[in-house]
Amino acid sequence: MGVTIKDVAQAANVSVASVSRVLNGHSTVTDDTRARILAVMKALRYVPHVGARSLSTNLTDTVGVLLPDLYGEYFSEMIRGIDGAARRRGLHLLVASLHGGADEAATALRTMRGRVDGLLVMSPHADAAFLADNLPGQLPVVLLNSGAGGGAYASVSIDNFSAAYAMVGHLAASGHRSIGFITGPAGNFEAQERLRGYRAALAAFLPRAREAVYEGDFTEEAGTRVGTALARRKRRPGAVFAANDMMAIGAQLALQAAGVDVPGDIALAGFDDIPVARYVTPALTTVRVPIAEMGALALGRLAAQIAAGAHGGHGAAADTLDAHLVVRASSGQRAPVPSNRIPITGDRQ
Repeated sequence: MGVTIKDVAQAANVSVASVSRVLNGHSTVTDDTRARILAVMKALRYVPHVGARSLSTNLTDTVGVLLPDLYGEYFSEMIRGIDGAARRRGLHLLVASLHGGADEAATALRTMRGRVDGLLVMSPHADAAFLADNLPGQLPVVLLNSGAGGGAYASVSIDNFSAAYAMVGHLAASGHRSIGFITGPAGNFEAQERLRGYRAALAAFLPRAREAVYEGDFTEEAGTRVGTALARRKRRPGAVFAANDMMAIGAQLALQAAGVDVPGDIALAGFDDIPVARYVTPALTTVRVPIAEMGALALGRLAAQIAAGAHGGHGAAADTLDAHLVVRASSGQRAPVPSNRIPITGDRQ
């Protein structure tokens, strides 16, 4: 039989209640007593019984994470940030991906019931009504990059519109007079905001230019399809801005494979600044999104709600993180327009 909480209490010369308070993080235990109990637990190699602790505290020390996908560097970075913040707090993750439609998302949410203390959700289906229909009202929830935040549920996101607007401004300032855009998936809030930023910037900076919008879905394969199609055309836009880096890289590789020079024949830019963006040749101009930091902040906000016994539905706050341009070789530079016409900020790398 393993070491029990009673063994720890006896060895530390304290009550079982004192050991329990230390395990549950209560502040009513003195620092000296807490240190002594922790030292005894370490010496005895005591492992708390998670099931028993869950019964006594009504907590599982587990948070759910629902993402549209788990494949690719963007989601790897997001999970890295969430996991690091969770481990620092002694929390575990239950992760699921949502490849299907609203029915699959609803099933995933309902599956999490009773298994987690709170949820981080990134889903195009996660508006307030959808969450209310599929989750207990008292469950803490934080949304990631969702248009549903700032009202019923807490959210962490970036200003996708302004970042896309700035990118088109940079391309126009670099002398490109025709700028295409590869979209993200239909119904995705981030993709919609980036497309909106592209259109607004095109109207502001190049009012005589025509839109050139190509359908994408945030995958490298979508970028490859667009790049392959552009390589066959005699008339191409001078620059193409993809709604994420994976599509930009797919387009870049397809264009180069067909003998089209980047950025000499066509300039490219992406969005996210995933780690591989700096290693392709030429390195990719992009919008730097603090992906891991966003995940860590969302986990912190969720942990605070759990600790306070808070939940969605009470005008929760929306955190908006800064994103900024990272100018690299792929966007090229032709005869620039006067810089006072286009406000551009960002890093050159």
